[in-house]
This record gives sequence, structure tokens and C-alpha cells, in this order.
Amino acid sequence: MLTSIGKYSKSFFLKLLVGIIILPFIFWGMGDVFRGGNQNVIATIDNEKISTKEFVEYLQRLNLNNDQIKNLPKTDLIEKILSEYIGKKVMELEIKKLEITVNDNSLREIIKNDELFYKNKKFSRTEYEKFLIKSGITAPQFEKNIVAQEKKRQFLSSLSGGIVIPEILVEKEYRKENQIKKIQYIDLETYHSKNKPSEKSKKELFDRNKNIFFTEFKTIKYALINPEKISGSKEYDENFFKQLDLIENNVLDGQSFDETTKNNNLDVSILKNINANKEDNEKKQIKNLPDKLFKKIYNLNSTKTPEVIIVDNKYYLAEIERTEKKYKSFDDIEVQEALNAQLGFKNKIESNTSIVKDISMGGFDKEKLKKFADENELTIQNYELKSLKQNEIFSEGIIKRIFLTKDGEVDLITNNTLTKSFLVLAISTKFKDLKKDSNEYEQYEAKAKLNLINKIYQSHDTNLNEKYKVELNQRTIERVKNSF
Repeated sequence: MLTSIGKYSKSFFLKLLVGIIILPFIFWGMGDVFRGGNQNVIATIDNEKISTKEFVEYLQRLNLNNDQIKNLPKTDLIEKILSEYIGKKVMELEIKKLEITVNDNSLREIIKNDELFYKNKKFSRTEYEKFLIKSGITAPQFEKNIVAQEKKRQFLSSLSGGIVIPEILVEKEYRKENQIKKIQYIDLETYHSKNKPSEKSKKELFDRNKNIFFTEFKTIKYALINPEKISGSKEYDENFFKQLDLIENNVLDGQSFDETTKNNNLDVSILKNINANKEDNEKKQIKNLPDKLFKKIYNLNSTKTPEVIIVDNKYYLAEIERTEKKYKSFDDIEVQEALNAQLGFKNKIESNTSIVKDISMGGFDKEKLKKFADENELTIQNYELKSLKQNEIFSEGIIKRIFLTKDGEVDLITNNTLTKSFLVLAISTKFKDLKKDSNEYEQYEAKAKLNLINKIYQSHDTNLNEKYKVELNQRTIERVKNSF
């Protein structure tokens, strides 16, 4: 599967990636698994071997957190990562066979046209060097990554180039979103609200999850790193960034926050026992620390591990000195809100699942919708939809789902967060006309083309799975899992 190639390439690679090919190398039915096998090989693609060393180095670059590493032997995370890595290797083989290349001139133009490296609306070599220093990556490494991503972009483009979209597909996309539809609907919020969680169920949930109900208080230390302090100049010049780089290297080598600030004559600020809402133990709001800077410091992962951070083009040395957890009681207002929300959500899922099951078995038509409303003291509303933007009752996402409902059918439609649920009966539908010479035609032609391209990608994925013989060394996979 195509992914971003690194944390140092934010805007650049977002521009380059034009799509994602998912390579579903499922770990069963994909070739015989090694029975003995070479312990130094974790997988092969045709005759190309993926060494254990190569894959472990890739794993290390992913910066898995402590919980993920701890649970590797118990989960299938290694298999999923290996599947993704195999997908990347297969794409590299395809790119090589197609002889896709990026020459030095093309590489130069790609870098020079990235606004990330602009100053006064022109490419600045200094900005480029500054970016490399701050990102901790060398120019050859960065440029190698650019070449790899550009090859992938060209590869994806080669799959979808020259497509001509039939008018019928454009019309189909247009009709999905441009209708006049008469409906009847029931807002299920009243129905769900009747099923309130019991005190017993809340207490049981709380007792099972006591350890997650706490407020975390942190003591933080930070110091502004300004040019006058570390380079004797008021400008963020090359000398400043050299000194900044030295500070970063020192803290990475284990130098403490106190020693670093003392050596560089930095002014230190300390705030004790602050929670995520920027409040102290007595719930007093901390006002002398900007929100953006606070969030950046508070979200540092480790204690006693100083880091250089950037906020609004200013540089700081920051550290979490200490972290404490204050556990909450069952009667705490926030705990009660969380328990009610969790159990309410669970009840909604169960109720909606039951209704959907009845619908799928033919349990709902116009008459049965009325019976359901009467039995549960609910109101059936009549409504006419004319636009996706008609949002006084339904969100745009829900309206799109309603537009897909055929006349005479009943459907249960929810939003993504399950905060809104509706039973909808489609009564009648009229489709709007699409003029071929309009801007709307171009818009829906582009949508139709994107959908067709996605289908082409999926078809290509299937062909790749048939084309390449992939074998895994299961013993080596288990060994890797248990080596962390």
C-alpha cells in the first residue's frame, strides 16, 4: 500500500500522491509458507528475498509506541506491517519493469517548485538547507525519497491516463446528488432516549474500567531559544541554526534540561501540576502560557526527556518533569457523563441493529412504519428534499444516503457518530436535468472519472496478486514478534 515516506516530507508528498493502490496480500492463500526456511529471510516475492534485517530496520523507522511493541507477540500488527511492506516492494518491481525514471533535471524542478522552500516568492537554497537541518535528514536521503514518490506518481498516472468517461456515467453521478425526493421519516432520538442506562449497568462498567477515569497533572519546564542567547545575533541566521542543531544533538545524547538551559543561559519557566485543560489542582486557569505552546509541551510523550519544539516560528526547549494521576470517583460528574454516553451509545447500536435486521427481512414497509411509530409513541414527518444543502434537519451525508433509497423502500440512516438516526421511507423521486455545456457537467465528469480510476486500481491490485508469488517464513515472523 502506498503511504507517506517519512515525517519530513509533509507538503511535498501530499502534492505528489494522486491515489492509493491497496495491495491486499492476505496471509492465507498466498503461496506455500516456508516449512523450514532461512532464518535470515522473512518473505520472498517471486525470486526476490526480503531479509529479516531489512524488515526490522523498516519496523524501527515506524517508531512504534511502547504498548504496540509490548503487544506484538499477541497481535497481528507485524503481519499487517509486513503486508504493507510487500505491497511497496511489488510496486517497486512494477515501476522497474515499466522503466519509469526521474532524471536530475526533473528532480531539480520538483524541489524548486515546492513553496515550502520559498522566500519572497522565490526558491531559496537557505530555506531548503534550513528544512533539512530542522528535519534531521540529509539532502541525498530527501532527494532519494522525492524520486521514489515521483516514480509512484507516474506509475499511478500510467494506469489511469487517457480515460474517456461515457455520458451515462456522468449522468449517474449527477443523479446521486441532484433529486427532488418526497419522504416520510421518524427521528429515532426519542426512541433511543427512553432506554436510559441503569445505575447497576453504570456501576459495573465503572468497576471494570476504574483505571481509565483519572485526571493527569503534569509539571512542565520550558525555555525560549532565541538568537541573542545562543548566537549573539537578533537574526535567525545560519549561525543560529548551527547552535540550535548542537543543542538538539546534546539533548538527544542525554544532556538534561537543566544542564542544557544552564550551558546556553536560557530563561526557564516552570508550571506545576497542570491538567490538559490548563488548570492546576484547584482548577485555576493558567494564563501566562499561550494555548498552542501549552498543547505542544503537554503532549510530549516522555518525562525527563527534553525536546526542541517549534511554535509560531519560535524555538523552545521543553520537558515534562513529572506526571501524576488523580483518580475520579463513581459520583464524579465527568465520570457519570462518560458512563451515560458509553452505555447510551451501546444501546443505540443494539437497537439500530435490531431495526436493520427487521428491514433486511422485509419487516418494514409503509404500514409497518406506521405501526412502529404508534407502538413507540413516535411521530412520522412528511418532508421534501430538493438539495444536498437543505440541512435544517438532515446533514449532507444523510441526504446523500436518502437520495440512494429507492421509492417504496424503508432504510435506517445514521450519521458517522451515531448521534442522529432516522427511519426513512422514500415516497417519490424526480431527477434534475444536467446540461452538457455547464460547469456542473465538468464537475460530475471528474467525479465519474475518479470512481472509474478507483475501480481500475482495484482491478490492477487483483492482477498483481495473481502475477506475483509471495511466500512467508512464518517461523521468522514469530521470531521477529518475540524479539522486541
